[in-house]
Formats: sequence, structure tokens, C-alpha cells
Amino acid sequence: MDNLIRDLKKLVPFKDTTEPGDIVLLAAQKPQMLVYALVNDIIRDVTKHDEWWHVSMHLLSLPPRKVTWTLRIPQMTGLEVFTMDGEERFMKAVNFASEDKQPPKKITRQENKKKSSLRRIK
Repeated sequence: MDNLIRDLKKLVPFKDTTEPGDIVLLAAQKPQMLVYALVNDIIRDVTKHDEWWHVSMHLLSLPPRKVTWTLRIPQMTGLEVFTMDGEERFMKAVNFASEDKQPPKKITRQENKKKSSLRRIK
């Protein structure tokens, strides 16, 4: 699992935090799985003495599935590998922010009137 995580960190721009609305990458070796999920909600589990959180997610798979995992902050932020049913899991939010900080280019009327390569068929 350590090699997989090391390779993923080279390929994927990850965030240091996980918040509702984030897309996370979930990894497991058994069953072998790499899947994205949309984090819907993160709610504190008040029944536990330590700080545990219910992380509700929609797995972006076919068909989409809703799951809720109970995790600690180091587990949901990729700082710690955790186990479920004895199998190792990894979770970390993906940073989809634009890397270039330039403002979006405004399209002028002249550029907007360029002839399209698409044809309209009636």
C-alpha cells in the first residue's frame, strides 16, 4: 500500500484538508480499488470519546453508491492509512484548483464571431 500511495502522490495533486464538496480519491488493495468520491457531509460522532467523524460520500462509480465511513481526521486527510474489515484503505482530497493564477481571458466580439467548424443540419 505504501508504494501505491507514493505513486499516487506523484501523479495526483492532493489537498491537505477534506471538506464537504471535495472530491476524494479512495484506494484499497483488497479488493483492488481506485475510485473517486464526492464528500457530502462530515459530522462529528458524539457517541465516541475520541474525535471521530461520519464522512458521507457518493462513490463516483457505476452505479453511484452512497457510503458513510467513520474516520478520524488523519485518516480522512491521507495522513494515515486505515483498515476496514482488516484491509488497508487510503483517502485524500484532490486539488482541482487551477494551477495558473491568471484571470480568465475575456472573449471579444471579433473572436466570438469566428466561423465554427460545426455545421447545422436541419
